[in-house]
Amino acid sequence: MGSIELLKQVSETMGYAGNIKPDIQKAFIDFNRAVISPGSLSSKTKELIAIATSLTGTCEWCITYHTKMAMDMGATVEEIIEASYVAVLMGGAPALMHMSLVHDAIESFSKL
Repeated sequence: MGSIELLKQVSETMGYAGNIKPDIQKAFIDFNRAVISPGSLSSKTKELIAIATSLTGTCEWCITYHTKMAMDMGATVEEIIEASYVAVLMGGAPALMHMSLVHDAIESFSKL
């Protein structure tokens, strides 16, 4: 499945869950915004961390979403790959293999 489709599924899942439990979905969205907002770390740095933790968690949707968000915040390919290698350091070969999703996302979202 491609990056665009994975990102579409993220949106659909969030919408579906939000329609059933809007109060919980709103709390999650508010929490997400609060965490990603700049503080001691920039929002871009937080998204790079999210890429790394998504890789160690092997979540295809999270990898795609956070790669897109990092790119939207100005992260370079080099920064994204470096953050990805931190995940490989901590998560081993599964994280390395999931870097293919990072590559797909970079390629897909660079064309938009």
